Amino acid sequence: MIEQTFLLVKPDGVQRALIGKIISRLEDTGLKVVAMKMVLPDKKLAGIHYAEDKAWMESVGAKTLAAFKEKGVSSNETALQIGNKVRRYLIDYITSGPVVAAVIEGNEAIFITRKILGATEPRKADPSSVRGAYSISSYELADEQKRAVRNIAHASEDKKTAEREISIWFKPGELVKYKRIDEGAIY
Repeated sequence: MIEQTFLLVKPDGVQRALIGKIISRLEDTGLKVVAMKMVLPDKKLAGIHYAEDKAWMESVGAKTLAAFKEKGVSSNETALQIGNKVRRYLIDYITSGPVVAAVIEGNEAIFITRKILGATEPRKADPSSVRGAYSISSYELADEQKRAVRNIAHASEDKKTAEREISIWFKPGELVKYKRIDEGAIY
């Protein structure tokens, strides 16, 4: 199924000159870039991207509390309080420098892009993935330093999220329709 997904090379990926490597990994599989731009996001744009969604914040907080429990760490914060704090860390993170926003298109683009990026926590990512190859950050280190985990890039998790994120970062006229010369061999 041909679909589109949103990709964001985060400030650490831009600062470490990994834009080309990330895009190359996606293009090498047969996916194509149909929109791309460099942006210095402000707090407003970041706040729209990381929406103040209570369910999402509670989910993130619950995962964090479960990880704390597994490590024998206690917390007096609720899942919602932790999720809200993580949201603030993420907003601070993507507004800390330039990012590259892109729309990636191809068969199973959402799944394949996330697979190529690897696990969200770089220390758990497969070494052949982007995050596994280029980052050693962890949730534990991020918690200790009171910041978001530095994981190089973001990719939409599902079709609904992809559509939402693409509409935040791109106007409809900014997406380009074209055929790669090798699409006949790929599809």
